[in-house]
Amino acid sequence: MLDRATFLRPIAHRGLHNAKHGIIENTGPAFEAAIAKGYGIECDVRPAADGLPVVFHDEALSRLVAGRGPVAKVTERQLQSLRHRVGGAPILTFDELLELVSERVPLLVEIKSEWHPPQKSFLGKLAAAASAYRGPIALMSFDPAVMSVIRTLAPKLPRGIISGTYIGSGWWSRKISAKRGAALRDLLESGPVTPDFYAYDVNALPTPVTEYARLVQGLPLFTWTVRTAKQRRIAASSADAMIFEGFEP
Repeated sequence: MLDRATFLRPIAHRGLHNAKHGIIENTGPAFEAAIAKGYGIECDVRPAADGLPVVFHDEALSRLVAGRGPVAKVTERQLQSLRHRVGGAPILTFDELLELVSERVPLLVEIKSEWHPPQKSFLGKLAAAASAYRGPIALMSFDPAVMSVIRTLAPKLPRGIISGTYIGSGWWSRKISAKRGAALRDLLESGPVTPDFYAYDVNALPTPVTEYARLVQGLPLFTWTVRTAKQRRIAASSADAMIFEGFEP
């Protein structure tokens, strides 16, 4: 179960980052900046080589890091030499993230998925580290199959499903059929996960299914990614906590 008193606060999307000041998303400086203000932290975790969990959003290195190729092929040794082009921060492993945060603020961890069958070596390492962590932590993913595995590996950890419209760019149209996208939008694959919370696209709120989850099932609803005054108003009326970026609440 998600501890409402701990988690229902403003959550900094990929940390409190600001590229103009050299503070890049999903890096130590962004997480330290969020901690300094008492915000929760949302971050992304995906597998490097051998299933090593690392804190990185993209499938490939090139947008942020002075390197090329998929993150999934980066070895632990190679990881040590990679740096973000702006600011020079290293890519953190999941273990390094947990050590950095050290129980100071709640962690909302998105497990990235490319909609392939879940990589159990990666999820096993992630679940073991998260289960051993003593601070407030919750795991979530767009992919219900990933979270079903997490339910088995770490049944006591709060787990959630992320969702939204599944319409337009950025919604995996080449990997997910329109029919399945509609089912995911309406949270119809959530049953085996037995989620403790949901996180839903602010631009789609409110929806009948999110209102049902919140008001009838009593499940907390986060909303992402809140950037504008209009989105803040939607978050205030239709969600329990916002995952924000580009301003300070």
